[in-house]
Amino acid sequence: MQPKMVLAMKGTVDEVMFYKEEDGYIVFDLETEEAMVTVVGELGLLEPGEEVELTGAFVTHPRFGQQFRAESCVRSLPSTIVNIERYLASGVIRGIGKALAKRIVDEFGEFTLQIIEKEPEKLCRIKGISPQKCKEIAESAQQIFGLRSLMGRLQAFSIPASVAMKAYRRWGTPAWELIAENPYRLCTAGIGLEFRAAERIAAAMQIPANSPKRLLAGFRWLLETAALEGHTCLPYADFHTIALEGLGIQEQDYQAGYAEAIEEREIVLYHAAEGDFIYLNDYFQAEDFIASRIAAKLAFSSPEEFDCAKAIAQEEKETGITYADQQKKAISAAFSRGIMVLTGGPGTGKTTTLNGVIHLCMKAGSTVLLAAPTGRAAKRMTELTGREAKTIHRLLGTEYDDNGELTFRHNEQNQLQADVIIVDEVSMVDTLLFAGLLRAVRMSARIVLVGDVDQLPSVGAGHLLHTLIESRRIPVVRLTEIFRQAQESCIIRSAHQIVNGEMPDLREKSSDFFFFDRRNANEAAAFLKDLYSRRLPQAYGFTPQTDIQVISPTRKGILGTVMLNGMLQETVNPPQYGKMIMKNLLYSFREGDKVMQIQNQYEMEWVKETERGAGIFNGDMGTVTEINKAANTLKVDFDGKLVTYRPDQLDQLELAYAVTVHKSQGSEFEAVILVLPEGRDRLSYRSLLYTAVTRAKKLLILIGSPRKVCEMVQNQERAVRYSCLTDMLQNMLSREEDEG
Repeated sequence: MQPKMVLAMKGTVDEVMFYKEEDGYIVFDLETEEAMVTVVGELGLLEPGEEVELTGAFVTHPRFGQQFRAESCVRSLPSTIVNIERYLASGVIRGIGKALAKRIVDEFGEFTLQIIEKEPEKLCRIKGISPQKCKEIAESAQQIFGLRSLMGRLQAFSIPASVAMKAYRRWGTPAWELIAENPYRLCTAGIGLEFRAAERIAAAMQIPANSPKRLLAGFRWLLETAALEGHTCLPYADFHTIALEGLGIQEQDYQAGYAEAIEEREIVLYHAAEGDFIYLNDYFQAEDFIASRIAAKLAFSSPEEFDCAKAIAQEEKETGITYADQQKKAISAAFSRGIMVLTGGPGTGKTTTLNGVIHLCMKAGSTVLLAAPTGRAAKRMTELTGREAKTIHRLLGTEYDDNGELTFRHNEQNQLQADVIIVDEVSMVDTLLFAGLLRAVRMSARIVLVGDVDQLPSVGAGHLLHTLIESRRIPVVRLTEIFRQAQESCIIRSAHQIVNGEMPDLREKSSDFFFFDRRNANEAAAFLKDLYSRRLPQAYGFTPQTDIQVISPTRKGILGTVMLNGMLQETVNPPQYGKMIMKNLLYSFREGDKVMQIQNQYEMEWVKETERGAGIFNGDMGTVTEINKAANTLKVDFDGKLVTYRPDQLDQLELAYAVTVHKSQGSEFEAVILVLPEGRDRLSYRSLLYTAVTRAKKLLILIGSPRKVCEMVQNQERAVRYSCLTDMLQNMLSREEDEG
């Protein structure tokens, strides 16, 4: 693909067709000397009559044709009388409409905007402008000119308009002075500029490398980067080294900055048994709270009048189910302890045990709430238990504070009204989310955590389920017995062999597991395409879009999800005359396409029959049901919830004929085609293979080479995730035991 040619364009804003305040995305017509051009981009709000200089490239929209995608914008206030009047008549300044705009321009001509900005009291000359109205106009104008000025200043450093708008909302007119004094203020939560981008402004302001304000922001940046890799903290020695190298500073500068960062509570030093660790304050507070709340929960004792063994026996009699000893132990622990963990692989009876806990809790008169980390996992939990399960975010109620930071409506001041909280797929839950959940749970409520510790860890920082189990301080029941019916499944047998480090029998042609040796990527892709579109539907009656899920460890290459999605879309949902399409940078979407939401959007509205709500989450899968040519919108059905997307929201969607292993976690599919590309890479490890295999419900087809499977089975390496939660738990519980 040839790179797009970067062009410059100059003209006057003629008409604004669309504007999104949250990120400054705008669509407008630009009047140039040669022609009228449609422009799109995250440029902030522009008004008719404004004069702009743009850089960018022409792109082709499937419906609207050629558009100019602007990457940067230099704005100028209108300079001609005609454009000044158009600008004011647009309503940009509160209190000035078309008629008043004409009278003002007739009076002041080309000096109109300077008068409004610098000498607004002169507006009182105009008929219809009282001193009070003059004051209101001046205040509105000050906001407009202030935001424009800030956008222009930040644009010079290639800082997007969305950042300027967030900064202006927070600080108002003094925003630039505050930024110039400390550009790293833009890196704070709610604005979120990347540290390296703030460095460009700092360089222009000649802020030295050893400036305390730079060091504070730099330390945060290093720890935030570590959090993206799964760490809640870093060993002090590692932090010291990367701070010197990453920030390019001397030892004495580091020591001065470190002392201030500790004093300002920007970072926290924790003394663990194995050494010292450095935290961001948010992560330290989260792990410290988790440890203290778990310690308190473990002090819980069940009501003496409740005979759990008798209740289990009665449940067995009424349902005809015979619980294994470990299952009985898990049910008893769920009643007798304030918090417990239930873990085990496929076929070991986690669902049966979970349903037993739910039934007995309800019989005991307890209020039970069910939750899971993703929408797909919550849906699966609902199907397995027959009771509604919600995502953890939906259960807690998401909202934004004044600084634009995500908060939860249910917290320590407004706790959930439940006696028992059961959370499934806990291996996917990160540290900050778990801390938020614990804050919302009453001290008297019991918590049951369910998950498979051998699966992949959370995308967010922390290795929560693994850490809780490894601490050996929390009641854990691990189900290990594979029940007779499950033993008949080669999928389940293979999964347990993999997790035990044993090579599954790839020669066995079981009714639910098939291995095909395909080492050439192009041959493997062609074979996969035939399986997906023809052979499996014919042999099993599967519908490709709804029943079959292709999974790959990677997004890249011929057997990566991006190329596979394009191939499978062309196969099962090809372009047709009259079928509308909409595009983002990666994919074209058509009616009937299988898609996935790839960002959490807590305020995105959905409609389900007569019900309305908000919240679509990362990993939710749906089908494109409609592309409206007139409204320029795309609708997706997420299990009955209809969501409407505008063009600027399409970057939140991807095709989902093929998904990565990480994106499939928490879901279960009728049939899975797992493709394993050749070559050693950082994704060739056991837990990833195990997680992928356990996504298959009725049929698993594995395409690759025996060597690749063996390599993944033998590679038990887990990426190290630094955390001191185990140490905190042990200290907290030891302290309580000593005090007791």
